[in-house]
Amino acid sequence: MYQVVPGGAGGTITDVIPKQKHSKDTRPLVGAGVIGLVLVIAAVTAWCYYIASLRKAELLKTQLLDLNKDGYIIRNQGGSIVFRMDFRSGTLDLDSCSKEGEILSCVRTTDRKLNFFIETVRPKDTVQCYRVRWEELVPDIPVEHAMTYKFAHWYGGAVSAIQHWPISISGQQAPKPFVTSDIYSNRNEFGGILESYWLSSNATAIKINNSVPFHLGWNDTEKTMYFQARYNDSPFKPNPGEAPCAELSYRVCVGLDVTSIHKYMVRRYFNKPNKVPAKVMFRHPIWSTWALHKTDIDQEKVLAYAANIRKHHFNCSHLEVDDRYTSRYGEFEFDPTKFPNASAMFQKLKSDGFLVSLWIHPFVNYDSENFHTCVERGLFVREPTGRLPALVRWWNGIGGILDFTNPESRDWFSSQLRSLRSRYGVTSFKFDAGETNYLPWKFSTRTPIRDPSFFTRRYTEMAIPYNDRAELRSGYQSQNISCFFRPIDRDSVWGYELGLKSLIPTVLTISILGYQFILPDMIGGNAYLNRTDGNRALPDRELYIRWLELSAFMPSMQFSIPPWEYDNEVVEIARKYTALHESIVAPRVLELAGEVLDTGDPIIRPLWWIATGDETAYKIDSQFLIGDDLMVAPVLEPGKQERDIYLPAGRWRSYKGERFDIKEPLHLTDYPVDLDEIAYFVWV
Repeated sequence: MYQVVPGGAGGTITDVIPKQKHSKDTRPLVGAGVIGLVLVIAAVTAWCYYIASLRKAELLKTQLLDLNKDGYIIRNQGGSIVFRMDFRSGTLDLDSCSKEGEILSCVRTTDRKLNFFIETVRPKDTVQCYRVRWEELVPDIPVEHAMTYKFAHWYGGAVSAIQHWPISISGQQAPKPFVTSDIYSNRNEFGGILESYWLSSNATAIKINNSVPFHLGWNDTEKTMYFQARYNDSPFKPNPGEAPCAELSYRVCVGLDVTSIHKYMVRRYFNKPNKVPAKVMFRHPIWSTWALHKTDIDQEKVLAYAANIRKHHFNCSHLEVDDRYTSRYGEFEFDPTKFPNASAMFQKLKSDGFLVSLWIHPFVNYDSENFHTCVERGLFVREPTGRLPALVRWWNGIGGILDFTNPESRDWFSSQLRSLRSRYGVTSFKFDAGETNYLPWKFSTRTPIRDPSFFTRRYTEMAIPYNDRAELRSGYQSQNISCFFRPIDRDSVWGYELGLKSLIPTVLTISILGYQFILPDMIGGNAYLNRTDGNRALPDRELYIRWLELSAFMPSMQFSIPPWEYDNEVVEIARKYTALHESIVAPRVLELAGEVLDTGDPIIRPLWWIATGDETAYKIDSQFLIGDDLMVAPVLEPGKQERDIYLPAGRWRSYKGERFDIKEPLHLTDYPVDLDEIAYFVWV
């Protein structure tokens, strides 16, 4: 064998030199060299992967959000995790992801194509928002993200039959349509006032886009809420001509504190009222015939009820004639048997200083004279093919439900209301129902609607001509209807299930959803059989008094069971609190109502509104604020004439004249509150 070796100035010299074999003593050195070379290569490879991973990590990070294949987390400015969302409908292929400016996008999961992006938006220095969209390209594949709620207390979403503040989740629920429902009849469903918006105590808020076929589920073991978009096995429908490809899109915003981030979200995403209802509705109570007489109402009872209001020296915003003043449901004329001279009744009420509103609903029963007319003119919601009207069952029978996406249906319904107004001088209407659970599971409307709750929105629009004194119990994107909204009927019980304790959590929830003109239903509840504590014909006396005291600090008051059904002491307490409402509460509420038109801020506020740094304030569900300067603490327990009170830091004066100048929150233990009292404190 030959080798080439260095030569002198003449160049290279080639000699025949025998190659020597390595001795056994040199072989370990060669092995070590090989191992060293392998280690160097491994180190270089690891370094390259490390650099690549750093670049990928940087790619998958946008501001304070970190994306991974299974979800993402968001941190606050202090570095703490405030929001976590997991992907349950697929695993992102991170190699398909790219970043351009503030948009991070991916085009594949591990098994299919999709459109996914997160866009960072900074609308103001104190708010950081992230627009998220996951769009499937294959029909009938649901999109599901799971939000962890264990980091904070959460508020919003919808009213419910068992209402807590903050939201209390129990059990497991597969994602179901997030649509309005009558929770008196369907107590496990979402309520009649609903918005796809949630707010947390760690200054994070999420708003689902209105275009999403949104379904909500939860699991209290995993501490997660499931946000799902789907068209399969759902009342949601894609736009005509579009494939049923689901898209889940929403915006997550993080701020400095819960109050400021909510203010931003309301200003950015919610409709706002464009006028304040009649001032007298804030000052004087409404009197309804419902809880006292139910459907057993007639001309004589209405006149007697009005006479007793005057006899006992109470003011009246208006008198509300409720259910069954007509012969059949779906008619718009007084039953001549029960009201032999309705015109004379209205003249008498007017001469006595009463304005009158009437109960109204969207149903026309099959035995009504108007049913045939509505069928012939195509005014009802129809079955899916659109050829036949759909029959629906509601709490007063079977019939059709008017299609408020149809201009002809709206005109016909409006003409009936105008006729009542012109003929009798009716001042306004109590618009009952409107929830989507009274629609068939599958249905068609004149104007196709993707989201069933848009039917609720269309129904609430019928109240606009009467919004000075109108009353609605359902709402979806309806904040700008500019009338009073009331929660569903309350039972005459103390507890959280449609009882007295549910009232403050429900009002606070409605307020957070952007509805500020709130009528908290009838004092004492509706006195339904088998749903009244003690099974009495009347609500429990103590319950009635405590309910009355609480209602006096709400934006509006409503009686039905009158105080004179009890005794003179209850009448005197009622006079005391209607006077207090008019002199102290109403002026402040009206001032705040004017601000609502510009800001959308709640009139009735949670205690954390002025105590964002206090963990205790986030859990209090039995006290509330009117504005920032009037704090109310009612007694909500039977047999109690004392209660514990949380007093936020500040300078307060109690209704008893006590002064509290405190730099830290104060807990008043067993604070005495007599039966005819409600504790309240004014900011000095």
